[in-house]
Amino acid sequence: MTFVQIIDYKTRRYDDLSDLLDRYVAQSQGRRTVTHSLIGKDRDDEEHFVDVVEFPSYEEAMRNSQLPETDRMFQEMVSLCDGMPKFTNLDVVRDEQLNKHLANRVFEDALMHGNMGVIEECFATNCIDHDAGKEESTVIGRDAMRADMERWRGAFDMTFEPMAQLAEGEFVTTVWKWRGTHKGEFMGAAPTGKTYEMTGSTTFRCVNGEITEAWWSYNVADLQRQMGASGTPYAT
Repeated sequence: MTFVQIIDYKTRRYDDLSDLLDRYVAQSQGRRTVTHSLIGKDRDDEEHFVDVVEFPSYEEAMRNSQLPETDRMFQEMVSLCDGMPKFTNLDVVRDEQLNKHLANRVFEDALMHGNMGVIEECFATNCIDHDAGKEESTVIGRDAMRADMERWRGAFDMTFEPMAQLAEGEFVTTVWKWRGTHKGEFMGAAPTGKTYEMTGSTTFRCVNGEITEAWWSYNVADLQRQMGASGTPYAT
C-alpha cells in the first residue's frame, strides 16, 4: 500500500533548506526509497511550508528513515526550522490520477470495447491527432478520431496491454502492447483470423478534463510484414 508522509513546518531560511534537500538527494542516490516529493508554500504565510513525500509502502518509508543520510538531513532541517516539524503519516486508500483515467478510457472503452461515445466525453471538439501510421499524419476533430478508431475496430478484435504509463503536467504517455485478431480487410489484406502483435506508445495532452492532442507511435511496417500486406493502412 502506498504510504505518504506530510511534514508541516515554518522556516525563515527556505533557500538554505532547499540547498540542504538538494545535497540530501545527491548523497542518498541509489539508496533513497522516495518515489515522489513536493513542497508547497502557504499563500497566506510565507514562512509556512508543507512537504508531501510518497513511498511505495510504509516499510520502504521506514527503510528510508534508517539511512544515515536521512538522519543527518533531518537534524539539519530542524536547525533551519522555527520549532519542531509536525509529521502526519498516511496510508493511501484512494489515488485518482485523472489524466491517466482519461487516457485509459480511450484504450479500454473506445478501442477495446467499441464505446464510441467516449470520443465526445474525452476528446476536445478540435482535438489534434498525430499518427505515425497514417498517410495523412495529422488530422483535426472528433469525426476523424472516430473514423480512425472504427477502421481499426472493423479490422481487428484487439486489446491494449499497458506496459508503462507516465503522467506529468498536461501529458500522459502510455507504452502498450497491442494484440489484434484479423477479422476484416486491412492494409490490402483479406481477413486471416490470425492474431498479430506490436508495441507502441501514445501521448495525450489533457486540458480541463479533455484530450486536446494525441501522438501515436508504432511500427506499422512490421504489422504489414506479419500480415503479408503491402501499401498503407488506408490504401484502397
